Amino acid sequence: MGGAVYAVKEAAYIMFVLLFYTQVLGLSGTATGIVLFIAIVWDAISDPLMGSWSDRLKSRWGRRHPFMVLSIVPLAGGFLALFNPPEIVLSNMSYLAGWLLFWSLWIRTALTMFAIPHLSMTAEITQDYHERSKLLSMRTGFLFLFALLLPALSLFTFFGEEDGIDGRFVAGNYVTYGWISALIVCLAAMIAIGGTWKFVGRTTISPERMPSSAGLRGMWRDFLSTFRNVNFRNVLYYDLGATASYGITISLNIIIWTYFWELDADQTGLTLGLSVVIAVPLAWLTLGCISRRWPKHQIIRYAVVIMLIDLSWLFPLRIFDIIPANGHPMIFALIILQNTIFMYFFILRIVSISSITADLTDEHEVDSGKRQEGGFYSVLLFTTKLGTAVGPLYGGIALDLVGLTEEMRPGEVGQNTLNNLMWAKLLAIAPLMTIAWYFTFRFSMTEERLQAIQKDLHARRKRS
Repeated sequence: MGGAVYAVKEAAYIMFVLLFYTQVLGLSGTATGIVLFIAIVWDAISDPLMGSWSDRLKSRWGRRHPFMVLSIVPLAGGFLALFNPPEIVLSNMSYLAGWLLFWSLWIRTALTMFAIPHLSMTAEITQDYHERSKLLSMRTGFLFLFALLLPALSLFTFFGEEDGIDGRFVAGNYVTYGWISALIVCLAAMIAIGGTWKFVGRTTISPERMPSSAGLRGMWRDFLSTFRNVNFRNVLYYDLGATASYGITISLNIIIWTYFWELDADQTGLTLGLSVVIAVPLAWLTLGCISRRWPKHQIIRYAVVIMLIDLSWLFPLRIFDIIPANGHPMIFALIILQNTIFMYFFILRIVSISSITADLTDEHEVDSGKRQEGGFYSVLLFTTKLGTAVGPLYGGIALDLVGLTEEMRPGEVGQNTLNNLMWAKLLAIAPLMTIAWYFTFRFSMTEERLQAIQKDLHARRKRS
C-alpha cells in the first residue's frame, strides 16, 4: 500500500498538472515546464539527504518509520493547495507560477520523507533474490493501480462532459480531485505504516554497520560512496536514459490522447483503467516464471526494446492512412492495446531495476562494511527524477513550439500541428531508449552471484 502513496503524486503530475495549469489556468507551457523541472531537480537533491539520514537514524522505532509517520499531514495538505490556487494568485501569471513551484516543492519534499524509507525496507524485509522481485512487483502493482485508476475513475466521475462542457477544462473539478488525493494519501500511508510496523526490528542495525560520517558534508560523502559500485553506476546511466524517455512519454500522453486521437474524458479514463487492470495482474502472474527463466538484467534489456517498438508503431499507421479516422472504435482499441503493452513491460522493467538495487546493497556491504539501503534507493530515485524532470520541461516547450495554445479544443487543431506534436515525442524518446538499452549490457546480478555475496556476509557477521 505504500506504493499507493507515491502513486497519488504520480497521478497528479502525469495526468493533470500540466493540463490544469496550461490549458485551464492559462500558464504558458514553457513556464509550467520550467517550474516543474525546478521542482523535480530539488526533489532529486533532497532524496540523497533523506536516504543518508534514514540510514543513520537511531530510534526505538527503527530507521524508517519515524520519517514515514511525519510525512502524512504535510503531503495531504500539499495536494489540497496545488489544485486550489486562490483568486489573487490566478490574477497574475507570475504569482501562479510561484504557487505551482512552492507547492510542488512542498509535495515532493514530504513524499521523499515517506517514499525513500518505505522503499529502503525492501532490502531489509527479505534477502532472497526472487522474493525481492515479488515484493517489489506487489508495490509497483499497487503504484500503477492507484496512479492510473485514480485519474481514470476521476475522469468518469467528475471530469466528464456536462451541459456540453468538457469537465477537463473546468477549474472547480480539480479542487475535488485535490481532496480525493489528500484522502487517499492519508489512508494508504497509515495502512502501509501499520502493516510494516512488525519489521521495525529489521531496520535497526548495529552502529558499526551504519554510515557514520559527521554532518551534512558527511551525508553527501555517504551518498557519493554508492557510486563506487561499478554495477550500480551503470544502472544509473541506464536509468537516466530510460526515465527521461518515460518522463517525456507520460507528460505528453494525456495531451496526445486528447488532441491527436481525440479521445473524450470517458475514453481516456477507460484507456487508463483497462490498461492497468490487464497489465498489473498479468505482471503479477508472469513475473515469477520470467524471473526464473532470465536474470533481472536480461528482463530489463528485453523490456526496453519492446517498449520502444510499442511506442512507435501506431503513429505510422495514421501517417499512411492504414487505420480509420478518429472516432472509429478501432482507434480506441488500438490505443488501449498500445498502452497495455507499454505498462506491462514498464512494470517488469521497474521491478527488475529496483530489485537489482536491493541486491547491490548486499554487494556494497561486502565491499565497504556498511549498510546503505536508503543511500542506494535515494541515488536511484535521484537519477530517476533527474530523468523525469526532462518530461514536463520538454513537454511544456514542445506545446509552445508546435503551437498548441490554451484556447484550442480537440477537433479544432490543424493536422500539421498534431503531427508535429507526435514527432516531438518520438524523436525525443527513440535516442534516449537506445542509450538505456546500451547500458543494460553493462550491469548484471544473477541469483548465484547474490547467494555467494550473502554467504560471505553471513560468515563475516558470525566472525564479528
